[in-house]
Amino acid sequence: MGAATSSRRTGVRATDGGQRLTAAELDGPLGERATLVQFSSAFCAPCRATRRVLDDVAGMVEGVRHVEIDAEAHLDLVRRLGILKTPTVLVLDADGAVVRRASGQPRRADVIAALGAAVRSA
Repeated sequence: MGAATSSRRTGVRATDGGQRLTAAELDGPLGERATLVQFSSAFCAPCRATRRVLDDVAGMVEGVRHVEIDAEAHLDLVRRLGILKTPTVLVLDADGAVVRRASGQPRRADVIAALGAAVRSA
């Protein structure tokens, strides 16, 4: 989840210093291989497009789950994880460790590449 998309840049970080999310924090199970966690807000147009991309990728890759979290309703997680804007996408490995992080609307190819890193790290 990396390169520039049109005139906007997507901010990407490779790791998040050992941050981890649990199934309880996600209100459901982690994906068997990886989990795509999307922080969104109600009036965020890029969030809707991001939801479509992540749903498509999760549907293509076995063992991957997409979870969308309303940032306003989960301020504790937003603060703990340092979420500064929506959409922000976290890619978790099978154990819930954050292996990739991006802000802004991701491209499908970048999401697939990030999933490859998550599956390798598991």
